[in-house]
Amino acid sequence: MTVAIIKYNAGNIYSVVNALRRLGIQSILTDDAETLRKADKVIFPGQGNALEAMAHLRKYRLDEEIKNLTQPVLGICVGQQLLCKHSKEGEVDCIGIFDTVVEKFHPVAHEDKVPVMGWQKIEIQGEQYQGNNLLKGLGEHPYVYFLHSYYVPITSYTIATANYILPYSACMQKDNFYACQFHPEKSGKTGERILQNFLDL
Repeated sequence: MTVAIIKYNAGNIYSVVNALRRLGIQSILTDDAETLRKADKVIFPGQGNALEAMAHLRKYRLDEEIKNLTQPVLGICVGQQLLCKHSKEGEVDCIGIFDTVVEKFHPVAHEDKVPVMGWQKIEIQGEQYQGNNLLKGLGEHPYVYFLHSYYVPITSYTIATANYILPYSACMQKDNFYACQFHPEKSGKTGERILQNFLDL
């Protein structure tokens, strides 16, 4: 199996490389369009600024390449946000797989901290998603690791939610595109199971 990780100006990419290595997968870190098209699976991870990330992706025309991928694609953290239509971070138009706008967290209580950082419970949504292949085998109320200041509202694409300040999309799916706001590569055994589920799609 060939697993390509999209290389762009975002942080945290190498933690995904290492997480896949722990699962026995030697991934390819690449910004080459042909390599991405030929891969069996593509992962779109990252931490960073949406405006700067989209500028880089457009410069190398990776935004259009990502949009046209037909194999399973997994967006992680900023990767999930960039798969949306628009981000309030820099007021930038993004790739547009998910027809929704990425919003900024605004604290409403003294104890609300932004960025959101740490472990949170997620809720898998609805009976139709209990058997969702990305989230199968996680048990009830799994905990995963988050680090973000922006969030995707709950939409028809949401397959799992989290709740901090307000409910939002923890996982999404549309066709061959999957996305997680949290970091499976930093989420222990639960994260390993999600990555393995993705590899098994």
